[in-house]
Amino acid sequence: MMLGKILVANRGEIAVRVMRACREMSIPCVAVYSEADRDALFVKYADEAFCIGPPPARASYLNIAKVIEVAKGCGAGAIHPGYGFLAENPEFARVCEKEGIKFIGPSSRVLALMGDKVAARREMRKAGVPVVPGADECITEFGPARDVAREIGYPVIIKPSGGGGGIGMTVVTREEELAGALKSSQAVATNTFGICDVYIEKYLPDPRHIEFQLLGDSKGNGIHLGERECSIQRRHQKLVEESPSPAVTASMRAEMGEIAAGAARFVGYEGAGTMEFLFSEGKFYFLEVNARVQVEHPVTEMVTGVDIVKEQIRIASGLPLGLRQEEVRMNGWALECRINAEDPLNEFAPSPGRIREYRPPGGPGVRVDDGVYVRYSIPPFYDPMISKVIVWGRDRMEAVSRMRRALYEYVILGIKNNLAFHRALMENPRFVKGELDTGFIERETGLLQETKRTMDEEAWLGKGWSSSSGDLKRIAAVSAVAALIRR
Repeated sequence: MMLGKILVANRGEIAVRVMRACREMSIPCVAVYSEADRDALFVKYADEAFCIGPPPARASYLNIAKVIEVAKGCGAGAIHPGYGFLAENPEFARVCEKEGIKFIGPSSRVLALMGDKVAARREMRKAGVPVVPGADECITEFGPARDVAREIGYPVIIKPSGGGGGIGMTVVTREEELAGALKSSQAVATNTFGICDVYIEKYLPDPRHIEFQLLGDSKGNGIHLGERECSIQRRHQKLVEESPSPAVTASMRAEMGEIAAGAARFVGYEGAGTMEFLFSEGKFYFLEVNARVQVEHPVTEMVTGVDIVKEQIRIASGLPLGLRQEEVRMNGWALECRINAEDPLNEFAPSPGRIREYRPPGGPGVRVDDGVYVRYSIPPFYDPMISKVIVWGRDRMEAVSRMRRALYEYVILGIKNNLAFHRALMENPRFVKGELDTGFIERETGLLQETKRTMDEEAWLGKGWSSSSGDLKRIAAVSAVAALIRR
């Protein structure tokens, strides 16, 4: 029996995305929002909406008691956590289980296991997944750290066991740096995640970041939906994703996918999740499991035709997976660009503010997941994502060409954003060839130079234009004209 009313415990584009799936499945959806999001699109889109506190996330979106109170009060029998905030919080899942509210995701047991990076390493090793050489225990003192580093060889990387997003990670190239790096990483881990536990792995310089989309149901079934390439990153945070990966062959996909799906079955994984790998010199190693729907899930949806959010809801309703592994087909190529309110010329610093004009792209093979509109103010309290542009092509070259076209159609005025950076990236010869790794942006210094030139050209071409003087169509053409100038 399908779930009844679903509360979406998130905000922005992912809240809208989940609510769209609910609407197609004729399931009422409920929004919870902070005072900063009172005028947000997801609040307007929901069937019901309830304010749960002031702007700081700890007082609103991370307030477990308040979210549960609203769910019980409005009769929502299930909660979809989206990504971020409470999505991978085992305590939140435990409270949902205790209160008889269906958490749309893995069990609290699995969330606790996957949230502890060291425990996850041990469990994946048991499941037969290749793991990066390193410690399978937390390290608190210099002596054990030195012994591990000597055993696996420098360079090594120190990582907080309870964190993510690159926070607290420190690369160490020689033993003289180890003691200071250990203390520094522990301090950041304590301040950010509340625990000082860290561990040490072999550092793989500039690998590819490849992940497999997983689905598992309560009947013990587990499958994968192929891989995504997520190597274009800044500060360990993804900017561009694609599926499939230019580096993965059909035989590699079958091998890596079966290992990932097998591991999911081994731990009793239920719902949608992602197993992430580092790929270097022809070998792949387990990195972590993201026990939730990913920001980049649309590229997998575009090439497989599977609605991942609907599958999450079906699984949470107690239904078996809607397809078997042999029925999964990957067709064509998909790319996703994350469009953020940030300044690429100032180390991608967040740049919140009011959107003066907004015109997303369209046309064949283009999808835009967003949560904004004209005159909407992006608040400074949360991730500054504006939207995700996703395109599909018959092959990678068509997908890249289509993304170029979509980015040049996209108009966002009033706030700084990274559109110009993405346009420059889509013209980069190494990117076009698929020669990717996690150090790509740092090494391709010409990207920022080209971004600045694009931004300067568009500012000059658009000088003095505004929507009030009837110039919207010309504003929409500015970026395309700038592209012609460069050619």
